[in-house]
Amino acid sequence: MELRLNESDREAMVAFLRDLIRIPSTSTNEGKVVERTAAEMRRLGFHGVFVDPVGSVLGQIGEGSGPRLLYDSHTDTVGIGARSSWSYDPYEGKIEDSYIYGRGAVDNKGALAAMVYGARLLLEAGVKLRGTLYVSGMVQEEDCDGFAAGEFCQRCRPNYVVLGEPSGLQVSRGQKGRIGASIMVHGRASHGSAPERGVNAIYLMAPVLDSIQKLAPMLREDAFLGKGSLAVTRIESTAGSLNAVPDTCTIYIDRRLTAGESEQEAMAQLESIARNAGGTKPAEVKILEYREKSHTGYDCRRKLSYPAWALPEEHYLVQTLVEAAASVLGHRPAITRWDFSTDGAITMGEMGIPTVGFGPGAEADAHTTDDKVAIADLVTAAAVYARLAADILK
Repeated sequence: MELRLNESDREAMVAFLRDLIRIPSTSTNEGKVVERTAAEMRRLGFHGVFVDPVGSVLGQIGEGSGPRLLYDSHTDTVGIGARSSWSYDPYEGKIEDSYIYGRGAVDNKGALAAMVYGARLLLEAGVKLRGTLYVSGMVQEEDCDGFAAGEFCQRCRPNYVVLGEPSGLQVSRGQKGRIGASIMVHGRASHGSAPERGVNAIYLMAPVLDSIQKLAPMLREDAFLGKGSLAVTRIESTAGSLNAVPDTCTIYIDRRLTAGESEQEAMAQLESIARNAGGTKPAEVKILEYREKSHTGYDCRRKLSYPAWALPEEHYLVQTLVEAAASVLGHRPAITRWDFSTDGAITMGEMGIPTVGFGPGAEADAHTTDDKVAIADLVTAAAVYARLAADILK
């Protein structure tokens, strides 16, 4: 069965993606993109379209008693930073040299458009599904990966999940976990003209930073997922003014967990380092918590701790995706992993739902001022998504 977009549908998919890019949609502000996606799904004839309590948009095709397959993309993006750093308007969706440019083009609105139009291929071909395909535009993935996907999966319990994060049209079957943590040390304030009367909290943090740098090369390494990592991403202090010695200093840490590393082990490492900090009272080591209201007003709370995961290469879902991609690409795609985190941290890492990934565009372009996706990649991805759904659900 040939499942490829015709010229009219290719043009419609490109126009749809450009519309999505033109709508700013940072985390918790996805409402208008969700509305635009729902409208496109309805226009294309999805059997059901709904917005769940968290605010994610989901389109449904089929309603048989067979397997339930979730195609997972997300509607939110990171911010744009300094607009002057962009070669193109980040909210124009400009087409140049067969690429579409703009914030979210590759992460992750391109995959959303390709998944929607992959489903369109099934509808046009009249493919009868014995199960159900859900095509999703999840919310708040950038700030709290997996929360929205996990909430949906708790209700609908898909048998398989396919993530659309950029993979260069390769098959991704895992990722490192991550923890967001902080360490606060306590000093004593004094006037800046007499620093000897106080205890400078910034100075107390210096040996902590040195110990973190020394720990990083000693972290575990996995043959597939690679080495665990540790990065201090922010430092801040509190003081009465710029001429007062600060009484607290806090650092924020991005800790990536490889296979075999746990939250408990990672936090024990940080706590051991913090104990040597000194200060007027013991240092505080915490896992950060995400607490926000979604665009629908849903109360989203989650500890920022996610396990590493990897689906075995021989798993049915991995191999079925490889075969589906090969039938479209004309060659077998590589089987690889992501460096960044995805909704799979929850769907596979915590819930154990077999999860794999295939997405248009390059991972290296995500979150950059060169955010782009090739139109040819979108067309290919749509065909692969259609083929895979037909193979699993037909």
